[in-house]
Amino acid sequence: MKSLKELRQELDKIDAKILKLLMERLEVVREVGELKNREGSPIFRPGREREQIERLYKLSIQQGWNFKREEIEAIYSEIISVSRNRERRERVAFLGPEGSYTHQAAVKQFGLTTRYLPLNSNDAVFQGVATGEAKYGVVPIENNTYGQVGLTLDNLLKYQISIIGEICINVHHSFASITDEIGKIRRIYSHPQAYHQCIKFLETHNLLDAEFVPTDSTSAAAKLARKDSESGAICSKIAAKIYNLPLLFEKIEDNKANKTRFIILSDYLSPKSEQNKTSVIAVTYNRPGALVELLMKFKEREINLLKIESRPVKDSGFEKTTFYLEFEGHATDNHIADILEQEQMKLLGSYPRTCV
Repeated sequence: MKSLKELRQELDKIDAKILKLLMERLEVVREVGELKNREGSPIFRPGREREQIERLYKLSIQQGWNFKREEIEAIYSEIISVSRNRERRERVAFLGPEGSYTHQAAVKQFGLTTRYLPLNSNDAVFQGVATGEAKYGVVPIENNTYGQVGLTLDNLLKYQISIIGEICINVHHSFASITDEIGKIRRIYSHPQAYHQCIKFLETHNLLDAEFVPTDSTSAAAKLARKDSESGAICSKIAAKIYNLPLLFEKIEDNKANKTRFIILSDYLSPKSEQNKTSVIAVTYNRPGALVELLMKFKEREINLLKIESRPVKDSGFEKTTFYLEFEGHATDNHIADILEQEQMKLLGSYPRTCV
C-alpha cells in the first residue's frame, strides 16, 4: 500500500502534466485570438462554449470516465474563462453590488478571472453596454416564482443592444443576522422579490410583523443588516459571507425549485448554434382580435412560441400594447427572418437555448 507521501508525489506529477497541457492549449487560444482580432469577430460565443462542454461530457460517457456534467462544466467553465481572457480581456457589467444573485450568474458564465463592473441599477447595466463601458451585461429577466422582471423588458425596448445568451441558476435564500435571537428582530432587509419568495418562512418564525425595509439587492440587504443589531437580512449565502453576517437559516425560500433566468447583453447578434431561441418585441393596436392575428402569423410559419408577456407602451395612452415574445429558432432562419420583416418586430436577439 502506498504511503500518503507517495500518493502526493503522484498527484504532483499529474498536476505538472495537466499544467503543461493547459499551456499548450493556451498557445492555440492565442492564435485563435489573433485571428478573431484581425477579423473583428466576438470573443464570447456561448453556443460554442456549450457545445464544448456537451462534447466533453459525451466523451466522458464513451470512455467510462464517470464525470458528472456539472463537474465538467465547473472545470471547463474556468478553463474557457481563462482562455477567453487570453484572447481579449473584456469587462462584464452586472446588476450589483458584489454578492448579488446576478453577480453569481455572471461568474457562472464568465468565470472568476473576468473583469467585472457592478452597477447599481438595471438601467445602468444597459447603458454601460450601450456606451461601450462594458462589452457584456448580465441582468435578471425572469423568476419561476415571481415572474418577469419589468425593468428588463422596458430596457430591452429602450436600448439598441442584443441578447446573446441566457443563464439559469438555482436561487437559495438565506436568513442572516448579527443576533441569534429571532425575538429581537424588528426589521428585515431584503430585495422585494426575495422577501415575497420567503413568506412561509417569515410566517413560521413570527417575522411577518417585523418592518420590511426594501433594498436594491439582497447583497445590499446583508450590508445594512450587518450594522443593525435588531435586524435580519434575506440574502444569498455569498453576500452573508462577504459582509461577515452570521447565517441563521439556509434555503428558506417557499419554492425549493426556485430558479432565476438571466440574460447576457452585448452589441452583436450571437451566431447560430445547435438549439436557438429568439426574443422580439411586437406592438399591436388595442382592438379586438389584434393579438390573435399576431399569434396566427407564428402558427402559419410553424414557429413554436415559448413565452409571451404584455407590457404597456408608455406615452401612448391605451392605444397600443407591446408584447415580449420568445420562440424557437434563429433570426437567420428563413421563416423567422420573414416574420420579423413582415411584422416589423424589434429583434432583441437570437441565442443558444440553455434554460429549458
